[in-house]
Amino acid sequence: MKKVAIVGASGYSGEELVRLLLHHPQVELTAVNSRQNAGRTVAQVFPKFAGHPKSRMLRFTEPNAERLAKLADVVFLALPHGVAAEFAVPLVQAGSIVIDLSADFRLKSPEVYKEFYAQEHPAPELLKRAVYGLPEVYRKQIQDAVLVASPGCYPTSILLPTLPLLRAKLINPTSIIADSLSGVSGAGRKGELDYLFCECHESARPYSVPRHRHLSEIEEQLSLAAGAKVTIQFTPHLIPVNRGILTTLYLAPAEHFNDAPRAAAFGDKIAACYQSAYGQEPFVRLLEGEALPDTKNVVGTNVLEIAWRLDPRTGRLIVLSAEDNIVKGASGQAVQSMNILCGFPETAGLV
Repeated sequence: MKKVAIVGASGYSGEELVRLLLHHPQVELTAVNSRQNAGRTVAQVFPKFAGHPKSRMLRFTEPNAERLAKLADVVFLALPHGVAAEFAVPLVQAGSIVIDLSADFRLKSPEVYKEFYAQEHPAPELLKRAVYGLPEVYRKQIQDAVLVASPGCYPTSILLPTLPLLRAKLINPTSIIADSLSGVSGAGRKGELDYLFCECHESARPYSVPRHRHLSEIEEQLSLAAGAKVTIQFTPHLIPVNRGILTTLYLAPAEHFNDAPRAAAFGDKIAACYQSAYGQEPFVRLLEGEALPDTKNVVGTNVLEIAWRLDPRTGRLIVLSAEDNIVKGASGQAVQSMNILCGFPETAGLV
């Protein structure tokens, strides 16, 4: 059994971490931190968990890094960027394993961090020690990590479908276009006008055009896979659902398929590439036949669905993915990384 703690346990990602860790067979949730809920029990803040006996005893407390290091072997940080680093530094120094759900340690360059997040990086000395927490790609590195930077929800939906194709040189890295549709929970639990029910219901809109903050980590990871700098076009959209992300990628194949035999041969290469990368992965579902990704099939799970189509008319490869932005795009993926580095079955607490 490992003892675990959550800092920032009152947000959407924090709430999902509480759910997953309360029911995880190999961990004990020993601390939940939230300034606004300090003194209240988990059952009082989240009545949906009241059936779990631990929820009626465990109380929210003010976050304190020194105390957390004594209470937990693994600490999850479900905090805004900039704030997470304030806790990561003393926790790592104290010997705790830190899994950070913010953007503070996803990038290797403090200059890129400043460019996209408009502030100096709060702990540049830790960037080299951080492991990007995409388990299907960095499983071996996560095993020995002391600081895991769990990816963002949009990056997960784009990187998992694209990285194998880039590494196999099946697509042109200079012409990647990504459109993503996200549920409102992706904005976090906050009372801003744009995310009120009357502003979001019966509405769909793009935002952060042309440069969303997640572009920084997406392009860094794509560049590592391609072995050259990659710049993509990415447009996120807000849609009136609570959870889920649907991403459509428009890719230029590295080969031309202007007749049926060539198209079939290239299609076989795509299928083989995905099967090699994800055929044995417990949380990536490769769809076959006429099936296409659908958020209703992944919400509440740690699964990402992938499907693809060749368009002979335009000569493009269209790849689609769907995930739950709070689970596979945040808390579930963080727990998946914890399972890997603690030596638990990777699916523990997630199926």
